[in-house]
Amino acid sequence: MSSENVFRRLLPITLAVFVSFLTIGLPLPVLPLHVHDTLGMSALIVGIVVGSQFAAALLSRAWAGNLADLEGAKRAVVTGCIIATLSGGVYLVSLVFIDRPDLSVGLLLLGRLLLGCGESLIATGSLGWGIGLVGPQNAGKVMVWVGIAMYAAYGLGAPAGVALYAGHGFGAIALATTLTPLLALSIVAVLRPIAPAATRRVPFYKVLGAVWLPGLGLAFCSIGFGGMTAFIALLFAQRAWGDASLAFTAFGGAFIGARLLFGHLPDRLGGARVALVCVLIEAVGQFLIWGAEQTPLAYAGAALTGFGYSLAFPGFGVEAVRRAPPQSRALAMGAYVAFLDVALGVGGPVTGLIANRFGVDAVFLAGAAVVACAMIIAARLMAVPPRPA
Repeated sequence: MSSENVFRRLLPITLAVFVSFLTIGLPLPVLPLHVHDTLGMSALIVGIVVGSQFAAALLSRAWAGNLADLEGAKRAVVTGCIIATLSGGVYLVSLVFIDRPDLSVGLLLLGRLLLGCGESLIATGSLGWGIGLVGPQNAGKVMVWVGIAMYAAYGLGAPAGVALYAGHGFGAIALATTLTPLLALSIVAVLRPIAPAATRRVPFYKVLGAVWLPGLGLAFCSIGFGGMTAFIALLFAQRAWGDASLAFTAFGGAFIGARLLFGHLPDRLGGARVALVCVLIEAVGQFLIWGAEQTPLAYAGAALTGFGYSLAFPGFGVEAVRRAPPQSRALAMGAYVAFLDVALGVGGPVTGLIANRFGVDAVFLAGAAVVACAMIIAARLMAVPPRPA
């Protein structure tokens, strides 16, 4: 199947993912500020609130993967959009209790937990849907295009979120995150579903055992992305550099550019080879953010972080698909992405502790060190080719 035909088949799903993930992108640069400045909470609480979404996504991956394999990927995506809309509604309710910060933060946590479940269903369902449409030989391209949609929503949603927050407060963010999943739902509703891939539920641990090594590589390289989402806005505020929306845009622009120009490489050259180079680039980006004394260097670090992480994700992902049972590919994608959830769910509070103890900039030095560890995993994957599933 040509790249043009792959793109044409994936376009509606990619568009729906982009719209639905604006629910995550819009609050990215302002949620930490709302929790820290408006509600008066510590950096640790900021990390917990941001990271709770990823913890919820982790816990729901097995359910999302089995739902997509057994009942169809469309069912999973539709359910995810509905749950994401509910999360925005909970954000709105949290504003009613703004004069009771503890209760307001608790409601924000509930909203983030719902959003994590919705994101899990949308991402896992979309990946399984895409691979079902274009075949496992194009798995890297599926991850490239779904990833472009996700991170375009982060990159474009961040400055839009800053503008909404500056003009209308967090209430505008909450309303927008309530409505955008409904728009995504209207796109998905008219698409033709694919047949379920499995006839019986597969234990999650069996698929997890097949993809754990590339998943570990994903976990290590995702720490850089986690530091960006949780603490780049606080770093800019601490250094009086203004808002951090351009840093998110630099990350998202480099991420998308890398996938547009080089997204075919994991399928062609092998995922592990591509990942090995890209995690090194990402680590250099984290190091630049840590050492930046002016915004241009911080923007360059954000761009390198985005460029490296962009192809590391499908690089390790191609290795995961090649090691997974064919009848459980959506579950395998759920298991693979679960390592991202572990990294971000655990990394949020841990980096919050690092920020409290050593300063916000130390988060990015620690990120550079952890991301560099993914090079070891990539080298191991190159040395141990996948066995037939």
